[in-house]
Amino acid sequence: MDKRPIGVFDSGLGGLTAVRELRRILPGEDIVYFGDTGRVPYGTRGRDTILQYARQDVRFLLTQDVKFIMAACGTVSSVYPTEEAAKLPVPYTGVVGATARAAAAATRSGRIGVIGTAATVRSGSFAAVLAQLDSRLEVRAKACPMFVPLVENGYVTPGDPVALAIAHQYLDELRDAGVDTLILGCTHYPLLTGTIRMVMGPDVALIDPGRETADAVKDALEQLELLNGTGGTARYFVSDAVEQFRQVADLFLGEYAGGPVEQIPIETY
Repeated sequence: MDKRPIGVFDSGLGGLTAVRELRRILPGEDIVYFGDTGRVPYGTRGRDTILQYARQDVRFLLTQDVKFIMAACGTVSSVYPTEEAAKLPVPYTGVVGATARAAAAATRSGRIGVIGTAATVRSGSFAAVLAQLDSRLEVRAKACPMFVPLVENGYVTPGDPVALAIAHQYLDELRDAGVDTLILGCTHYPLLTGTIRMVMGPDVALIDPGRETADAVKDALEQLELLNGTGGTARYFVSDAVEQFRQVADLFLGEYAGGPVEQIPIETY
């Protein structure tokens, strides 16, 4: 039994979808979450800037004595070097591997769509993992840069006219291409599931990176004998105003909402 918390970070609020799933499947675990709300989104930044931010985020979580780090951010997961992650003092995972494996298992036609930030799509990370899993898969990727600000500003009601219009702009070509599985390649995107479903139709499988990676974290903790049977608290840290976080976080976390929130100067880490 290891009572240290699980550390989770994201560029903003999207990673709360992963926290929600972790709290659901690992109710005895303590969680420390950092959302870089002052510098969101990461997906429009250059690779060097993304890496700088990710390293600061990781260093902060390590000061919280975490036992495992989850990058609940498709952008970071797509560019953070594997060899650097391997040198961290605690186990680390991004969201790409588990999400790609779930998509490969779900597809019936072999046509998989990937949506993500510009940096995620540019990296080709999901396509690369899918190709390793099955070279016959046909992957189509589309950058959806407006989805993150929509979520961060609360445009998450299914069918919201603003979100729906933008979703059609991004997704119509993937729907028309006949993909039967769609990777929501950013942890913000599951908050738009209702709107995305309206565009893609009921028969397209939507793959939630937070859910799939939370399951992978559970498996890893079991294998490493790091599970904790009691606890279940959550602490939240942000780099911008606490009030803004509180206004939206409860919507993302649902029944798992609650826990102290503190603003930190992430640029000092």
